[in-house]
Amino acid sequence: METNFVTAPDIISSPTGDRTSIAQKTFAVMECVGSSDRPLTTSELAVLLDMPKPTVHRIVHQLDMDGLLVHEPGGRGFVPGPRLFSFALNVVQASVRHGSKRAVLERLSKVTGETCNFGLISGGALLYADRVESSWPFGLRFSVGSRVPLHCTSMGKMLLAHQPKRRREHLLALSDLHGYTDNTITDTDRLEEHFAEIRASGYSIDDQEFLAGVVCAAVPVRDSRGKVCAAIAVSAPQARMPIALAVEHIPALLEAAEEISATWLMDEE
Repeated sequence: METNFVTAPDIISSPTGDRTSIAQKTFAVMECVGSSDRPLTTSELAVLLDMPKPTVHRIVHQLDMDGLLVHEPGGRGFVPGPRLFSFALNVVQASVRHGSKRAVLERLSKVTGETCNFGLISGGALLYADRVESSWPFGLRFSVGSRVPLHCTSMGKMLLAHQPKRRREHLLALSDLHGYTDNTITDTDRLEEHFAEIRASGYSIDDQEFLAGVVCAAVPVRDSRGKVCAAIAVSAPQARMPIALAVEHIPALLEAAEEISATWLMDEE
């Protein structure tokens, strides 16, 4: 199976081609590990970043000590650590709350008349990075920063469906695949079939799989490389938003997702 690696980030070099800053090298190592779809060893990092192996080893050792990178259990490669995840999530949440992404969610909530959410994977769960509540008196009162299961929520299933298979299996292994309702899919083979359907359709539905009486629909948000990095969703009581109506909201969700992706592109320019 082909594995995609990131190329060495341009920021590690000065305009003259000289590597002058340990901070730049350290950031390059974190960026490389964070962008890879599998754990990377120090030898691989040295090749990808064109750095001396002893230098990479010292940087990785310090990052490991600081909780920014961690060893893959049972392997020699490194993956992002809890402090790096926390830092990245804080940046994303601040960007969503204070930037144009928040305005996109607010417009989407007005169009659908329902609560709209922005989420991403964090520590084996789905993190609500932002949320705009509907004006209805009855609704789901999850706060920003809440974590919910991946396998039975619309955004969680969408994000799982687009993970490399090895990482998806790892994330599912972190969960007990609890059956929250009679509709929750807890069999991994059935989930894999469901993920294939999600990739084919381009959207995901939570048909009362996490909370009885609640329906959600989600679509992916892509980064500048076209990689699915987050999701947005609309959620409401089933009595107010049956599955057919949830599906009718998909075009509006896709338009909002494109707007959010475009804001990320502008932020990177």
